[in-house]
Amino acid sequence: MKKKYIIGLLSVALLGGLTLSVNAQEKKTEVGKAIQHTGKAIDKGAKSVGNKTAEVAVKGASKVTDQVWKGKMAPDGSDVYIDSKNKKYYVNSKGAKVWLKASQIKTRMVKKN
Repeated sequence: MKKKYIIGLLSVALLGGLTLSVNAQEKKTEVGKAIQHTGKAIDKGAKSVGNKTAEVAVKGASKVTDQVWKGKMAPDGSDVYIDSKNKKYYVNSKGAKVWLKASQIKTRMVKKN
């Protein structure tokens, strides 16, 4: 009797476990999809704000500590900075310093009135 009781209890637990695993693989509802989409949008916005903050901070620090090379521009059109070791770089959109070779530096066009 005790053996039948244990076998019955284990079979019920096994069926319950299978039912739960099947429910976990169902497609999300509209509300679930909207929440997931909102979470991704917030993540993308936060990443964008963080990148812009880093870019502004590094550019500000570069203008204070390093020289801006007048009349020259980086491949993306931004300012070229010269550090204390005479190395040239620009600040990309993520706020990282990108070191330049001489061949990558372009002359900036002067505006004519």
